[in-house]
Amino acid sequence: MQLRRRDVVDKAARLLDDYGIADLTMRRLARELGVSPGALYWHFADKQELLGAVADRILEPAVDGQSDAEWQGRIHAICRTLRNALLSTTDGAELVSATLATGKSTALATVLSRLTDAAAAAGVDADHAGLVARTIIHYVLGFTADEQSRIQWDAAGALPEEQSILNEDPTARFAFGLDLLVTGVAHVPGARRVSR
Repeated sequence: MQLRRRDVVDKAARLLDDYGIADLTMRRLARELGVSPGALYWHFADKQELLGAVADRILEPAVDGQSDAEWQGRIHAICRTLRNALLSTTDGAELVSATLATGKSTALATVLSRLTDAAAAAGVDADHAGLVARTIIHYVLGFTADEQSRIQWDAAGALPEEQSILNEDPTARFAFGLDLLVTGVAHVPGARRVSR
């Protein structure tokens, strides 16, 4: 049976979800697929390209929908969908964060483009709209990476009761921080004042 790119991505996504990013190695992936590690490089130039493909798989829900809402509503919708996609997979935020640095995820590029468009719709000038989008992405990735770490530590019983994620509402905390960012977008240089 011929190994297909889709099969490699499927198995890598399952390994990520089952064992986390630390155990997603090319050697382990090849062993699980019953091929030599070199066979993986027929489909992917390097591990970063593979991680980009896995990130694209994780982010599919975040690129499927479009919103017709005003710019504030678009930012909120994009970020909620992005967070939910990241939370759907063990270490999803950490993996997608790594692909942001390498630029290997087309899905993440789409999300960034949509956030940039929303910032431009808020009146943010072209010199700053992309920076606004990246700032918002960094918030979502950072918040969600912290949330996923706390979930894992909590599940292992390693967090004291007062730090347990079960004692708070992460969705409300996320929304609070996102509201701060969205409110701030209207005050970015070149942004016209748009009422909510």
